[in-house]
Amino acid sequence: LSGQIPLTKDGVLIEGSVTEKTRLCCENIKAVVEEAGSSVEKIFKVTVLLADMADFDEMNKEYAKFFAHKPARSCFAVKQLPKNVPVEIECIALA
Repeated sequence: LSGQIPLTKDGVLIEGSVTEKTRLCCENIKAVVEEAGSSVEKIFKVTVLLADMADFDEMNKEYAKFFAHKPARSCFAVKQLPKNVPVEIECIALA
């Protein structure tokens, strides 16, 4: 699944904290994998991109609520993300 940023179904960037933005990224991932006939539990690799690694703890607390099965994960700080969002999450799941 390609990178998910905190966009609503209508393509609107949400305002709010890194927690809220991480939650929406995860909710978007859940919706896409379920639409494809899979599930969050079948995600086995996740890559998180952060605009600021200082946001790691806040992101990680929300992330852990969605990925309780703890798939393999990489997390990188990057110079800039699309639309200047603070977090982007991509993953690989089994069908």
